[in-house]
Amino acid sequence: MSTYAFCMEPVSQGFTLDLRKVRLLLELRERSTITATAEALHLTPSAVSQQIAALSREIGAPLLVRHGRGVRLTQQAILLLDHAALLNAQLERARADLLSYTVGEIGQVVVGAFATAITGLVAPVVARLSRDRPGLHLTVREVEAPDCFTILDSGELDVVVTVDYRRGPLHNDPRYHRCHLLHDVFVVALPSGHHLVGQESIDLADLSDEIWVLGAMGGACHEVSLAACTAAGFAPNIRHQTNDWNAVLALVAAGAGVALIPSLALAPHGYEGIALRPTSGPHLPMRHIYAAVRAGAEKSPVLTPVLDLLREAAALHAG
Repeated sequence: MSTYAFCMEPVSQGFTLDLRKVRLLLELRERSTITATAEALHLTPSAVSQQIAALSREIGAPLLVRHGRGVRLTQQAILLLDHAALLNAQLERARADLLSYTVGEIGQVVVGAFATAITGLVAPVVARLSRDRPGLHLTVREVEAPDCFTILDSGELDVVVTVDYRRGPLHNDPRYHRCHLLHDVFVVALPSGHHLVGQESIDLADLSDEIWVLGAMGGACHEVSLAACTAAGFAPNIRHQTNDWNAVLALVAAGAGVALIPSLALAPHGYEGIALRPTSGPHLPMRHIYAAVRAGAEKSPVLTPVLDLLREAAALHAG
């Protein structure tokens, strides 16, 4: 959340509310514990507790209550965050309106994305801007969810390219403007000598007795693969876990197991020692990739062409 201050005038008295403190409260809602919040924002737990306590005194209402070994937000805290999101979106719209006096040809945009999105989506945008808008510079940072949203909220990132995941922002989250990019379908990766390579498509149930290579626990790709296997009626025998797709493919080529690979992670020239096959069945395993900016910032003349080019890059990949 950007750093702004605003004043609210209740019936009985006025107070100044610092959105830097509100951001701490917002991060606490996302992270669930003061310790995790402190780590995400590079603060000490004591500093987080003190600032939230100060915010509670400023608004004259309790914000946290003890819940087991942790804390939970009060209804007043939830109400405050709802209003803060709307106010922050309006401030972002004001910023975008001021920027609209320029033509969007000169500026700096910082994009955060996961590795395969950088390769498949962001890099083509960098190339197009270098050719068509040389005064509009992109800075690219590799970052995964949920950290990408923490950094976006802080203002250090202007655009994030990420995936839908459990506990992620809802589609109607008022803090963000979403731009759908791609339904990234997963394919099965088999060692080239596997007995099923002769089939045009693979029923995942036929791989129920195989050893599996999956993404690291808790990641979106791990969730997609696990859900696909569960829908096929089995729990995969997971022996290897890595978030590096080249490492996944190397393990499959070595005969260490089978895997589900997102299409965006695949090189167009193919791989030695690996057979790639689509899955069969009505429900294709996929991850939903989208871009997000802070709500209201989507009208910025320097962000609009970046979002448009991201959509174009995604459409080329899907086609």
